[in-house]
Amino acid sequence: MGKLKVLLAEDEPFLGKIVKESLESRNFDVLWVQDGLKAYSAFRTFDPAICILDVMMPVKDGYALTEDIRKLNDRVPIIFLTAKSLTEDVVKGFELGGNDYLKKPFSMEELIARMNALLNRTAKSKASTKEQFVIGNYLFNNALQELALGDDVVKLSFRESALLKMLMEHKNQVLDRKTALDFLWGGDSFFNARSMDVFITKLRKHLKKDDAIEIVNIRGIGYKLIVDEGFEE
Repeated sequence: MGKLKVLLAEDEPFLGKIVKESLESRNFDVLWVQDGLKAYSAFRTFDPAICILDVMMPVKDGYALTEDIRKLNDRVPIIFLTAKSLTEDVVKGFELGGNDYLKKPFSMEELIARMNALLNRTAKSKASTKEQFVIGNYLFNNALQELALGDDVVKLSFRESALLKMLMEHKNQVLDRKTALDFLWGGDSFFNARSMDVFITKLRKHLKKDDAIEIVNIRGIGYKLIVDEGFEE
């Protein structure tokens, strides 16, 4: 089996060199670039198994880069490296499609542990390939990240769409909280759990025009998307 490819986008020369050499010493194939535009071009040709992206980069930052990557590939794991720790900054990263974040300064052992966890989950994932769902009177298109009620179309964020798809795959059943956090957020930390609560609230608002739909919090266990089948077409 060949080496796993890693796309590293980091504009700090010293940090980039350290991360690249450390990962290569652990048998990863690392392509290191120093701005977001070069990283996007590299992603299209290098086909990495995982991306490690600095948030603050010249030309194109990590958030904009993630948006572009997610238009091409909604599965590849993305880890943000960031000096930012404000809640809104981290939530924004998750909303755009990031899977995990690591605050600078960090240890290489922690980065590698997080990489391996995401890579293992990706390899084991048997996510449904279905991309369109009927939810009561709504039509949800995961590929387009759109939720439509008649002619009224709401554009969902990557994270909203991924979470709604997971809820739909467990419709009228409990979606285990830890399972969702591990798969979509990269871990079940307190902060990640609070972030997921924010997205659940957003989904409830998007679905509020159909009384047959409810997202219920099953305390200490997870969430259940309830759709009254009597109202479903």
